[in-house]
Amino acid sequence: MSVASAAGPLRFIAGPCVLESYAEALATARFLAEIASRRGVEITFKASFDKANRSSVRGYRGPGLTRGLEWLAAVRAETGLAVLTDVHAAEQCGPVAEVVDVLQVPAFLCRQTDLVQAAAATGRPVNYKRGQFLDPRRMGLVLEKARAAGPGPFSATERGTSFGHGDLVLDPRALVWLRSSGGAVWYDATHSLQQPGGEAEATRGLRDLVLPLARAAAAVGVDAIYAEVHPEPARALSDAETQLDFESFERLVVETCAVDAARRAASP
Repeated sequence: MSVASAAGPLRFIAGPCVLESYAEALATARFLAEIASRRGVEITFKASFDKANRSSVRGYRGPGLTRGLEWLAAVRAETGLAVLTDVHAAEQCGPVAEVVDVLQVPAFLCRQTDLVQAAAATGRPVNYKRGQFLDPRRMGLVLEKARAAGPGPFSATERGTSFGHGDLVLDPRALVWLRSSGGAVWYDATHSLQQPGGEAEATRGLRDLVLPLARAAAAVGVDAIYAEVHPEPARALSDAETQLDFESFERLVVETCAVDAARRAASP
């Protein structure tokens, strides 16, 4: 999967927040592969083998590195979809790069130089999520670190800015400013609507705003839309209030592709 070019059609990164079972991951990936084929779009499957950043010690984290990579490899082989997953420590980068197509450095870790460069040094494409605390005009420094360690390509993902306590806000200027990083620009439509710590031990969210803001991002102009998708969001073990069901994700694909096509047609 190429993440460097801004010239191609809108692409999608989608899948459950965290791997809960192999059967569920495969069912989701099969749905995404069918949508990719029927709608003529490129979709990369994403899921985390470990959610290292949880509100509570009681939060579900995932199957772990070994089993998680086994599931991701099997999903990739079964569906033919490219696969993306997070890395949280430099020592994870090598083993993960042997299995997946794209590595991802989570938002809270985007300034950790050893991790940023270890991911880049694998030679795989790497997606760097902008920290909720980081000026989007400074994401170029993150990708500069990456380029000093590996060939890329690299992408920068917008996922909202901390807004007081327990909320995030999307500033559309960030989608424009991220272009200066020199990488492809992705918009994370579901994480941007989180309300961190909205409950005593869990993150809440505003799922009803996911599609409107995804359309807005497509109008501004991004290379890819990133969204978490789950067969039954209400039963998800992580990010239950922002993940999309299958029907809603297909609607997101249709609507954002239409907006993207109109933007391109209107561009000089």
